Amino acid sequence: MIVSPSILSCDFGNIEKETKMLHDSHADWLHIDVMDGNFVPNISFGFPILKAVSKYTDKVLDVHLMISNPDAYIDEFAKCGAQILTVHFETCTHLHRTIQQIKNKGMKAGVALNPHTPIHVLDEILPELDLVLIMSVNPGFGGQKFIQASVEKVQKIKSIIDNKGLDIIIEVDGGVNLETGKQLAGAGANALVAGSFVFNSDSPSQTIDKLKQL
Repeated sequence: MIVSPSILSCDFGNIEKETKMLHDSHADWLHIDVMDGNFVPNISFGFPILKAVSKYTDKVLDVHLMISNPDAYIDEFAKCGAQILTVHFETCTHLHRTIQQIKNKGMKAGVALNPHTPIHVLDEILPELDLVLIMSVNPGFGGQKFIQASVEKVQKIKSIIDNKGLDIIIEVDGGVNLETGKQLAGAGANALVAGSFVFNSDSPSQTIDKLKQL
């Protein structure tokens, strides 16, 4: 299981320390949520934080854009060290072009689906993707309750990916803990984003290890 702790839940006053802790842990990626206060009702962080994090780790920076008009910022995220760039289906008018722009900058391309968005919207674009991100909460805030229907959604996208013979990572973000993580792993997810569950635990590194064993 790929584990991608979300730094949205870290202590921003000690971001160097928190990043180094994740670097020394068995976490595979670092998940970076970028919010613009428009597409989602919250504002998080942008390029300066991404640059700061990249100074203290060489782990994969898994950047999740919850922003309107992501095309305008693809070049800058590549320059800041993003290795995976995930955009929301709901924000991209010309999704194929957006995916090609991401890949042309040397990054892996992902598409996220909000809880209400059906997976069939990816039918035409799926062969172009490296990652599909299933939102198991409504995006914008950490610490939300897991939406149980997400498990079936993962099963459906896993079946489609397998039937097409594609090599695509299925990532899930929102309300992930050991219980929901086990359900998602069983449904076919192979990457889990965990924020508050990791950072609010007594031992974030041990919590990451437990998630990796799912």
